[in-house]
Amino acid sequence: MDKLRRVLSGQEENEELGLTAQVFDATTLSYSTRVKWFIICFAGGILCSILGTALLFLPNGAKFFAVFYTIGNLTAIASTCFLMGPLKQLKRMFEPTRLIATIVMLLCLVLTLCAVFWWGKNGLAIIFCILQFLAMTWYSISYIPFARDAVMKCFTTCLN
Repeated sequence: MDKLRRVLSGQEENEELGLTAQVFDATTLSYSTRVKWFIICFAGGILCSILGTALLFLPNGAKFFAVFYTIGNLTAIASTCFLMGPLKQLKRMFEPTRLIATIVMLLCLVLTLCAVFWWGKNGLAIIFCILQFLAMTWYSISYIPFARDAVMKCFTTCLN
């Protein structure tokens, strides 16, 4: 819309505007659009995970479960890119405070698919899906201040 206004008002485009700035200017979403797509993407991720769990009880269902559960987790992670942008999301994923959680989570995603398709071990794939869930939970609570400390205190209290 800005571009149209500049053309109609007779203003010349700024030649010094770099290619990166032009791309960012053309791909900027409004806040309400970002929130809407976050909700759509996150809900789609949850739906894929639930669908995968439902498909687990079909014959050969472990493969469907592993695929849909992994797609659901990837979609849920991708949904946050709408809120903060993909580059900021990647930077935050690999911050020192959540580096181990990110690596374990991504490793579990890959190992789940390897267990189903290359190794043919459906039981191992289900174990990796459980590890995916735990890794995603640990990764997700890393965004909530002091949540990890609270979880750790809860577990140590329960174990004592």
